[in-house]
Formats: sequence, structure tokens, C-alpha cells
Amino acid sequence: MKESITVEQVLTPKGWLENQTITADSGKIVSISDATSAELSSIYNGKLIPGYFDTQVNGGGGVLFNHSPSAAIVETMALAHLRFGTTSMLPTIITDNASTMAQAADAIAEVMAGGPECIKALIKGIHFEGPFLSKAKKGVHEAQFIRMPSDAELATLCRKDIGKVLLTVAPETVSTSFIKEMVTEGVVVAIGHTNASYEQVQAAIDAGATGFTHLYNAMSALTSREPGAVGAALLNDTVYCGFIIDHHHLHRKSAELALNVKTANRAVLVTDAMAHVGSDIERLHFFNTEIVRHGDKLTTPDGKTLAGSCLDMHSAVLNAHNDCGVTLEDASKMASATPAQFMGLESDIGSITEGQRADFLLLNSANALTHVFSNMRMVF
Repeated sequence: MKESITVEQVLTPKGWLENQTITADSGKIVSISDATSAELSSIYNGKLIPGYFDTQVNGGGGVLFNHSPSAAIVETMALAHLRFGTTSMLPTIITDNASTMAQAADAIAEVMAGGPECIKALIKGIHFEGPFLSKAKKGVHEAQFIRMPSDAELATLCRKDIGKVLLTVAPETVSTSFIKEMVTEGVVVAIGHTNASYEQVQAAIDAGATGFTHLYNAMSALTSREPGAVGAALLNDTVYCGFIIDHHHLHRKSAELALNVKTANRAVLVTDAMAHVGSDIERLHFFNTEIVRHGDKLTTPDGKTLAGSCLDMHSAVLNAHNDCGVTLEDASKMASATPAQFMGLESDIGSITEGQRADFLLLNSANALTHVFSNMRMVF
């Protein structure tokens, strides 16, 4: 069934186009053309940009994926983030036991096989942030669950019914042969929560790792005598880097510097969102501690350790644009086309062009989000 919308401005891979009619068939864009006089009578005023793709979503809507990995939890998270423009996402399991990892994979498989169509449209796979990390750079992750890979976990990671799989590892914890095996199985490997040397990180990149999870945070720093993981990330033009631009994880100028180096072609905006997004909860039980909300900042009770974020994707885009010297066009790309390319989904999502899914966001003149379209359906 064909459906159309007419918009004042639309951001396409060729740049901004004015007074365009976008037609989709079964949720896929089939044409973008100059609007007729009749179509202009029902035009949407504002700027249409691609829907956001968040590759690191721990929770939302008051629930955390680790707490009860189920299809119902995935649905709650997806709907909580959809209102902020996230039309594609990877629910993320933080370092946990093998059973929880398997349950999370089961939940994703259930949603992708037979979940509600509106939720299936959002879920692109799963992100396992750990457990093969560094205890020295564990952050809020539980040290008791950080370990070497087992056969049971390999079986979970290599399932073919859970969409795209993103795996964050520390190069000093896993071997280069493990990274090569994962890449051969179609897993996208990112480096994070690592205290590895530059040489260890470079070896992981040479083995097939293509991303860095939340650049700067929980990784060996760039210094005068040791480039560390940060140095390797910035020196390798082909690798992608996640950025949590909530102004707590990154100083604005540190973010700006790295964004200038990576450019919008390799920088990926993420939220690292916890249960607090789309919810008014203040405290959240988390393993042997709590996560406490202080305004727009999440920490452990002592206030010293950041514990994910309550950032949403549209706020991440605005923060990058308003505070880090990034154009709106590039901020949009870092939240849509670039993560899609990182995860190998660029033929399906990430831009407004023929053949892509009709996932759009309408912004007003102040760049406030006013409408969300998923598969051509207005959902907010």
C-alpha cells in the first residue's frame, strides 16, 4: 500500500531539498519528487531528517534489559526511546552471567520472529557490552562477571536469529584469534572497557575490530608516552567511535577535538541509556549497588562513578550541534547513516532515499522534535 507525505525541507544524501513529496510502499521509500500544487496544500512545515539508530541502549521506560531479559522488556525500552526519535536500536546487555546473556538473545529472537510489527521495526539486533572486559577499566560493570569466553557464550554470540550482534571486548582479555572468529561469524567487534596498550589495540583492529565503545570513557588514555586505546581510535581512519555527548561523559572540547578527527563518517552518537530515559525514576537497583539520578546525570551512590546515562538520541544530536561545533547535517548523520554503516545496515536504514525504510523525524525551526515516523507511520 502506497502512502505519501509532503514536507517543506528534507535532508537527503544529496543535501537539503525543498517542497518534496516522499512516497513509500509497505514502509519502503519508492520516490522523492517535487510536490505538486495539490500536495503543497497539505505540507508538513519543518525539516525532515532520518530516524536515529542507537547502538547502545541498556534500558528505558523504567526498565533495564539486564534485570529481566524478555520480549516485554524489549518492547518497553523500544517504545520509551521511539518518542525521542530512535527508530532503530540495539538493546544492550551489560556484563552479566551466561544465563542472562542467553535469555537476552532469546528475547531478541522472540521479538524479531513474532513481536508486534511496530517493535520489530525498531529492533536490529543486540549489543553485548562485555563480559570479556578489563577489570582495571570496568567502570560500573561487575568485576565478578568479567571473564574469558566460554563455549556456551560463543554459541550465544554466534546465533543467526538475533539480527546484528555488536560485541564490546578488551583486547588484553581476548585473543586476536577470538576476534577473527567473531568477525568471521558476522559479529561486529568493538573495543571498550580496556586498559590495553596501543600495540594491543592495534592488533585487535588488525584482527577485525571496527569500533570503539564510548570513546575516552573506560579506556587507556592518550598520553605523551603511550597512545593507548584513545590514540589508536583517533589514528585509525577506518574505525568507528561511539560518543556519549551528555556533557558528563565527555568535556565538550574533548568531544569536539575527537569529532573533528573522526568526522561524521566515523563518529557514532549513542546514549548508553539506562532505565531512566522516558521515566521519572530516581534510583535503580544495579547488581550490588544503586544508580542514582542527579538531574541529567547518573552515578553510583557515592557520586564518583558514572553509571550509564539518561540521555536520549535527540538530545545527543542537539548537544553535538549546539555545543560541539557540529552542523545539524553532520549530527544527523552521526545518529543515523554512520551507525547504520557501522553495523552493515546502510542498505536498509540511515538515510532518506529510495529503497530505504521510511523512518523520519520532523523538526521545527528551533530543531525541536515534533513528529516521529516509523515505517511511514506517524508514531509520535
